[in-house]
Amino acid sequence: MEVLRIEQVRKSFGELEVLKGISVSQNSGEVLSVIGPSGSGKSTLLRCITNLEKIDSGLIQIAGRTLAEGNPATYAPAATLQEIRLSIGLVFQNFNLFPHFSVLRNITEAQVHVLKRSKEEARERSYALLKKMGLEEKAKSYPCQLSGGQQQRVSIARSLALSPALLCFDEPTSALDPELTGDILSVIKELAQEHMTMLVVTHEMSFARDISDRVIFMDEGKVIEQGTPEELFSATREQRTRQFLQRFNA
Repeated sequence: MEVLRIEQVRKSFGELEVLKGISVSQNSGEVLSVIGPSGSGKSTLLRCITNLEKIDSGLIQIAGRTLAEGNPATYAPAATLQEIRLSIGLVFQNFNLFPHFSVLRNITEAQVHVLKRSKEEARERSYALLKKMGLEEKAKSYPCQLSGGQQQRVSIARSLALSPALLCFDEPTSALDPELTGDILSVIKELAQEHMTMLVVTHEMSFARDISDRVIFMDEGKVIEQGTPEELFSATREQRTRQFLQRFNA
């Protein structure tokens, strides 16, 4: 089943065109990593998929629903946008936890008020996810009492609590100390082994190679090359991709 379809998506900020006709698709259970230099449009693409930015033209469909289409792009009605929003989880670079909520409440809040789950059901789901993240004993703690790695694991649990069809990561380790990075990468690898559908924007090349079913290389707002990790990292076709990967393969 196709979870994500993007066709000829364009996005500009003023006179600067950041996405120049991007086309990507992703199936259920697939892990898709997006790599490329800073300024290539990776995070902008993710923000367009999660409706944090509006596209100028093209098509975005998520879990069978059309988010936006046309030239100029027309967006779906509010009710459909809400349904789409609930089908996507987004783990930010900087955690975005509510500082005045406990860890448990950070995870239960949307379940109760958005999904209308009972408080008991939401707590049960939250504790199960905290246990999965190795943070069961931190349920009553506040974000300021956690390390960066622990906060990011809470952020992942919060996204998983809503049972999204697609889980997106925007450079999930960029705000962490190097010694904490491996902890988060291990969590994401475990989710990949469970066939969670994930779209991962990352600068961790070895991680992208290890967890991905497919990898996309972007540069200057375009998809330059895509393929399996073996194809992209070991049998690179495009010179620009080779140039980018040289420093990681050295």
